[in-house]
Amino acid sequence: MMKSEIVTITKSEYQRLKEFEEVDHELLIKIVKGLEDIKAGRIKKWK
Repeated sequence: MMKSEIVTITKSEYQRLKEFEEVDHELLIKIVKGLEDIKAGRIKKWK
């Protein structure tokens, strides 16, 4: 088990990290929905 450490960052750095986390989560949701569309045949080939 790894030992926990405390790290101090500024509030703006914390908010920036939280924004990245939200973007990553939204991107993951879009990717999953896209894969589900492909699996269900709801996507057309590009020309």
